[in-house]
Order: sequence, then C-alpha cells, then structure tokens
Amino acid sequence: MTGNRVRVLSDHLSPSSSSPMASSEKDAALAAVPSDGPTIFDKIIKKEIPATVVYEDDKALAFRDINPQASTHILIIPKVKDGLTGLSKAEERHVEILGYLLYVAKLVAKQEGLDDGFRTVINDGPNGCQSVYHLHIHLLGGRQMNWPPG
Repeated sequence: MTGNRVRVLSDHLSPSSSSPMASSEKDAALAAVPSDGPTIFDKIIKKEIPATVVYEDDKALAFRDINPQASTHILIIPKVKDGLTGLSKAEERHVEILGYLLYVAKLVAKQEGLDDGFRTVINDGPNGCQSVYHLHIHLLGGRQMNWPPG
C-alpha cells in the first residue's frame, strides 16, 4: 500500500505525468494519508524543493502549481502549519491566517492581471480531493470558469 501511495503521489507531483488529470488528482487524494507530519509544502518553504514563487512574506508563500488547471494556477500556503492540515481542522486561533491567505490571494490575483475574475478553491479531505495535508488555497484564473465546478 505504501509503495502505491508513493507512486500515486509521485505521479501527481510530476509535471510529466501521463495519467489524465482528473483521475490522478482523485487517485492522489484517495492515496494521501491525513497527517500533521511534514509535507512537500514544508520542503518548498525550506527551499529544499524548487518552486516558482510569485509571492512571499513572513506569513505566506505563493507559488505556481506544477500541474496547472488554468493558465494561472497558484497555490497559497501558510508558512507555519500550526495543525492546519485542512479547513476542517481550523480552530479559532486560525482565523487571522485564514483571512490573511484570502487577502494574499487577492494581491496575487492583481499581480497576475486577473482583473476579469478568478476562482479560489480549498480542497478538504479525500472527498474534497485534498492530496497534500497542509492547508492551501488554489488561485485559478485566465479562463472562463464553469459552474458547478465538479
């Protein structure tokens, strides 16, 4: 099982993945084990893994998704996880950082020229297609979004 989980997550994180996106996202989410342990995002924050950073300050980091679902697809993460592995784990102490991350999404959207609109998404848990258990906001733009989303 562990080998399969690693393969699925590796396929999910590899920009040259040959599997269909919808399937690999779902597979990665189903294979991910909810945990408060270190994630790939922690390695990106520590600069151990390269990322195309578009915004950084002392509280948040924003970088381009390696498997974009729109011409602009950026992930916005808190630099300190503090137990915030997903939105369903949020507590009152997280109110400030949650609001701040949305504000950063607005700043990055403006910086990226998404004047005609954009979408923010937070996946939560296996059914929400969450594959990395470090809360993150997807900022998508540059194309017409559809409704319902999926």
